[in-house]
Amino acid sequence: MPTDTDSPLDAASTVAVRLVKTVRHRAPQDAARLLQKVDATTAAAALAQLPQASRSRILATMAPAERAALSALLPATVGDAPPALVTSDRHTVGALTEPAPLVVAPDARVVDVTERVRDASRTALVTYVYVVEDQRLVGVVTMRDLLLADSQAAVSDVMLPEPFFLTPETSVEAAMRAMVHRHYPVYPVCQEDGHFLGVVPGHALFEDHSFELTAQSGLMVGVDQDEQVSTPWARSLKMRHPWLQVNLVTAFAAAAVVGLFEGTLERIVILAAFLPVLAGQAGNTGCQAMAVTLRGLALDDVPRSAVAGLLRKESILGLVNGCLTGFSAAVGMWIYATVTDTPGAWMLAVVVVLAMIGSCLLSGVVGVAVPLTLKKLGADPATASSIFLTTATDVVSLGLFLGLASLLVL
Repeated sequence: MPTDTDSPLDAASTVAVRLVKTVRHRAPQDAARLLQKVDATTAAAALAQLPQASRSRILATMAPAERAALSALLPATVGDAPPALVTSDRHTVGALTEPAPLVVAPDARVVDVTERVRDASRTALVTYVYVVEDQRLVGVVTMRDLLLADSQAAVSDVMLPEPFFLTPETSVEAAMRAMVHRHYPVYPVCQEDGHFLGVVPGHALFEDHSFELTAQSGLMVGVDQDEQVSTPWARSLKMRHPWLQVNLVTAFAAAAVVGLFEGTLERIVILAAFLPVLAGQAGNTGCQAMAVTLRGLALDDVPRSAVAGLLRKESILGLVNGCLTGFSAAVGMWIYATVTDTPGAWMLAVVVVLAMIGSCLLSGVVGVAVPLTLKKLGADPATASSIFLTTATDVVSLGLFLGLASLLVL
């Protein structure tokens, strides 16, 4: 029976222990749904017994009011991340790291470790036993090897030495690339010198990476990866508006190009109708090349030796697509010029073909160059790449179209 001096959190701890076993290994949304079925005090007691990373993911799926109510009931020091894992970027391995459920010394006997596994499994899912000596990870033992080993043997005789590990500074994207050929349920996390810090569940990395993938399309147009539907409008404005100002400045470049050929547009008004056609086609060509490049960068399929081949491929695609779409657009220009009795219908059609070919060719190259350049500068290749690509393709397509018209028609 709880005493008068017990806190509500302590009084609910017995029920919370059973609840923790139920929610510990569920998806955050499912865990949150189960916690919503009990009172706030019991839910907070259960959350307090979860690792900080798991608790944060569950709270993030709840409504703001419910999240605030449960957070207020949680002790401030419960489950805090170790100092070595504190990071300003939550999309890193360190931000998702949890304490290891079972750590043993190399000279521990198999029979003793087996008993410890039995005890630890009452409150946690023990997938591997981590062998640590002088705070350094020296090996990992699987449950199969542990159960089949001689009970009196030392753990060092059955462990897998020098295991693969992730570092806390590793980004989730880089961790996912490292996991492509390593399908483990849990990964150890160590500093570069092997100092053991904890473990990160594979499903936590997949969840975070999936969130980043959903944010990539927003990053391309200047939407912060942390913005969600529930983000307050004032915070959304703060995150979005600077990129809109950048977009406005870059749009002036395209406007300046059109301004240079104001006289041409006054003499051949029909050209104005085809400006969005050229700009739109060039922009789509560049976006296709950029999408393939971003995918290659995400999968680490674009080493320096492959850049030339990628540029050559996108140049050929731009050239062929430009010829095919340019012919169709030229037919449209000839018909439009003929119907409106515009002089030089055939020459205007030739201008459209040449401008479309040149625009698509250069747009394909720019679509590859923009994300590669951003990566080389140390920035996220997806960050506002669409803004820079649109500016470049508009300047190229409009300038080429109006320049050819001035040269060949006037």
